[in-house]
Amino acid sequence: MAASTRSQVISLYKMMLKESSRFPSYNYRTYALRRVRDAFRANREVEDPKAVERLMDEGEQMLALIQRQVIVGFMQSVWVLTVERLEARFTPAV
Repeated sequence: MAASTRSQVISLYKMMLKESSRFPSYNYRTYALRRVRDAFRANREVEDPKAVERLMDEGEQMLALIQRQVIVGFMQSVWVLTVERLEARFTPAV
């Protein structure tokens, strides 16, 4: 994998983690974070440039989906669970 492609993949990974951590619901947040980490671990060994490009496109689509779902999540009222702190909740960046 080329250095620029590697940096793009790492950048996409960080953006997906950051957006996933913004879900207001604890359950959605932990699920999204787990799915992002698992997907990147599963494709860690991919070296084919076409496959990497296809995975990057899929990742960018998933990032857009996560961003939309975070906004929708803020439109609904959410109960704060005991396992999370109220101060740790993020506000939407609309």
